[in-house]
Amino acid sequence: MLYNNVYLAGFGYELAPNVISSEDIENRLEPVYEKLHFQPGQLEALTGISERRFWDKNQKLSEGAVAAGRKAMNACDIPAHCIDMLIYGGVCRENLEPATACAVANGLGLSSGAIVYDVSNACLGVLNGMIHIANAIALGQIRAGMVVSAESSRQIMDLTIDRILKDRDMESFKQTIATLTGGSGAVAVMLCGQSMAPFGHRLLGGVNKNAAHHHDLCIWGPDSGIPASAPMVMRTDSVGILKHGIKLGVETYKAIKSELNWADDKPDKIICHQVGETHQRTFLQAIGMNESKDFTTFRYLGNIGTVSLPITAAIAQERDFFQPGDQVGFFGIGSGLNCIMLGLEW
Repeated sequence: MLYNNVYLAGFGYELAPNVISSEDIENRLEPVYEKLHFQPGQLEALTGISERRFWDKNQKLSEGAVAAGRKAMNACDIPAHCIDMLIYGGVCRENLEPATACAVANGLGLSSGAIVYDVSNACLGVLNGMIHIANAIALGQIRAGMVVSAESSRQIMDLTIDRILKDRDMESFKQTIATLTGGSGAVAVMLCGQSMAPFGHRLLGGVNKNAAHHHDLCIWGPDSGIPASAPMVMRTDSVGILKHGIKLGVETYKAIKSELNWADDKPDKIICHQVGETHQRTFLQAIGMNESKDFTTFRYLGNIGTVSLPITAAIAQERDFFQPGDQVGFFGIGSGLNCIMLGLEW
């Protein structure tokens, strides 16, 4: 996919207020650590994540998304009546129906003519939303669109810790350690045509690849499926995700290099989905990229699902990581397995 007149106008984000350290989680798991002879600090040593965040217990997802959306509107100077499409891309949603996007659109005061809906694709929902909006802009259907997301890890973290404490065995810990890296936050990404974003960043294009035969490597939902009659559980084959996710990522990276005709030394900078230290190091080695080109937040924000990549890009922009003219890659790999990579010119 290639684009000529689609621009990333800007971001807005909201950090969840409660900082939860890996030490805090290990303190809750002390009986398991004693039984399995784990030393304190094991969680951070395995993942590279020292802390993550929780929303307050009464926080609604749509409230976080609305706060991020307002910040994006202010940053881009694009008013609500000009936003013709709003997509909510989070894994976490307030209800099976209606779409969480409806509550967000109402909170932002969008017009009745705006197209409003949810997209779900594991950790890639925001990138999928960006593609939907970019296509609508390219077709002349809309002037500007916003994709938002809010993720919350508090509930699934508490349920997972309860499960580990009940089972107290190595297999349970191995299947759920990825869940213990989860963080919370909200983000909004605004896209539009060049005339509405004279200082925006051009979306060059992107590629999508899947390895759907590995769809069962990471599962989050009720044990009994939906409709739910059992508590939520998240099980991850971390070794399988690493092995097959990196393989898919390398294939997709080769495809986007070809699609965008990037030279050997491009892209100049990248933002990846934030999983942890092992995934980052292994992926960069697999594609032969220097770590200095990658900006990360996982050490202090954990894995915030769909929010991770765009919130990391927003923070990278605030810290002048990108320079004018940089060729920038947004690289997302999610459960399914699916991989989306987008290229931008900063």
